[in-house]
Amino acid sequence: MPTAVDLKDHQMEASVFQVRLGLGAALMSLLLVLLLIRFFILQISDYDLYRTESDRNRIQLQALPPNRGLVYDRNNILLAENRPSYVLSLVPGQVPDLGRTLRDLQELLAISDAEVDKFKQRASLERPHREVPLRFRLSEKERALLAVNRFRWPGVVVGAQLIRYYPQAELFSHALGYVSRINKQEQASLDEVSYRGTHHIGKIGLEKQYEHLLLGRVGSRSVEVSVWGEAVRELERNSPKPGADLTLFLDSHVQRTAFQALGERRGAVVALDPYSGGVLALVSTPGFDSNLFVNGISTSDYLALRDSPDLPLYNRAIQGQYPPGSTIKPVFALAGLEYDVITPESTVNDPGWYVLPGQKRRYRDWTLRVRGGGHGSQVNLHQAIAESCDVYFYDLAHRLGIDRIHQFSAPFGLGEVTGIDTTYEHKGVLPSREWKQTARQEVWFPGETLNVGIGQGHLLMTPVQLAVTTAVIATRGLRHKPRLLHKINGEASAAVEPERVELEQEDWTVIHNAMKAVFHSPQGTARGSAQGVEYVMAGKSGTAQVVGIAQGQQYDEAALSERHRDHGLFIAFAPFERPAIAVAVIVENGGGGSSAAAPIARRVMDSYLLKDQVSSR
Repeated sequence: MPTAVDLKDHQMEASVFQVRLGLGAALMSLLLVLLLIRFFILQISDYDLYRTESDRNRIQLQALPPNRGLVYDRNNILLAENRPSYVLSLVPGQVPDLGRTLRDLQELLAISDAEVDKFKQRASLERPHREVPLRFRLSEKERALLAVNRFRWPGVVVGAQLIRYYPQAELFSHALGYVSRINKQEQASLDEVSYRGTHHIGKIGLEKQYEHLLLGRVGSRSVEVSVWGEAVRELERNSPKPGADLTLFLDSHVQRTAFQALGERRGAVVALDPYSGGVLALVSTPGFDSNLFVNGISTSDYLALRDSPDLPLYNRAIQGQYPPGSTIKPVFALAGLEYDVITPESTVNDPGWYVLPGQKRRYRDWTLRVRGGGHGSQVNLHQAIAESCDVYFYDLAHRLGIDRIHQFSAPFGLGEVTGIDTTYEHKGVLPSREWKQTARQEVWFPGETLNVGIGQGHLLMTPVQLAVTTAVIATRGLRHKPRLLHKINGEASAAVEPERVELEQEDWTVIHNAMKAVFHSPQGTARGSAQGVEYVMAGKSGTAQVVGIAQGQQYDEAALSERHRDHGLFIAFAPFERPAIAVAVIVENGGGGSSAAAPIARRVMDSYLLKDQVSSR
């Protein structure tokens, strides 16, 4: 009987082993080949792809927002600056549980639901890997609390930003405007690259007008980050380019004088350099604290401004449309001289009213209110301007007609925007037959021409228009576009050639002398404001009626509510020989222009022409 050893087939076992060894070697070779192929793909063939994917996890490209340009007045006083502020932001793509993280932060820092809602709105506009601010201007205590608890919340970042700040916010609120956070509508239309990392944009005024200069150019940096998303080291940097620094024609001293002179009253002051168009002052009262808007104004603060009967958000200087009253009489007097309707010696009889030929209605002179009569007989052009004789200009308007009044006044800038470099300017109304037919579907009546002749009726002007018109008169025909911007990074901005109103020099001289008499003659309407003046000035008072007074009734200011009283207006320029400043003032419901507005014009001119003396008093 054979044993177990005898039954073994060594040759067969060796053959099986060789087969198995071959299969194992083939399998190992195949796996090695596959490994080499995969290694080739990872390290050579698709190296750039996987290197990019690896770097994307390890390296972040972060936007570096530029510093917004600064704004200075003509004397290099800072009007708009950037102040450092610590900001709490979240990177939504790195936050495991956004809802819970927000609730935790609300408990820790007492963040309001409104702030959370605004954060969610901003987050919906951004990509998940970008920082979205939640709370601006962190206090030292809040920063300390976040530093201690930072480990609890991946994707929560505390960083430093420069936030816009207006040192003289209320004083320049309407002249500068303000920046605020970018909203959804703006985000949809903005260049994503230019505003990457920037959360604010100019909303109104100079800040909006020159957004393209103030913004600057965004930069970037590549940083290596930890698994928590924290920057470990900076690999590469492309520095941002700061926005341009702007120097304005505005004079802080003149601006403050005008603002303080208006006081608690509603009104506006615009002062120009008549030979350059530079805006020396642009004031609208009441103003508002523009810093409230920078990081999003609260609902209560906004409602208080919006619902105020004094309309502090309304820029009266460029948007207020008022009847210019008698301040427009010098222009119409020039029209009369140009069309040979009158001469400097032409006179009228003023009993206190004017009657159109063939009619019975009396168009009253302002003197009828205060002394029951007119300016007397033989009132000439000089006296008519110095004493503001309405009857003279009723007669002049009737003889000119509305067509010639419209044709002559348009080159002075009436009825169109001045082009001042700010936002939302209104253009006023220079009426004509065509305008009334289009706007009202009505024909023009002769009595309406008389009302226009004394700056009432359909004629409306903004204070900045009135200032430009004053500058045209002061310079004997040069009409500059008013400009706030003077220099960009210290270099003067390009000047725009003025338009010219061509008239006879003798006509300009007649009007200048008559306007000088407003201040410096015994009968001038603003003689009280010329007491102690150290230079010669020229001007014209105006009173714009707010409510109509029926025939046969007297104007009783005491019987009217304050907001139904007349507006007081005044225009002026000085020094008389070579004007350096042209001013337009309106005081809403202030009464007569000579009493309410002329003293303000005098203070504004003093502050500019006698700055050293005024500041030392």
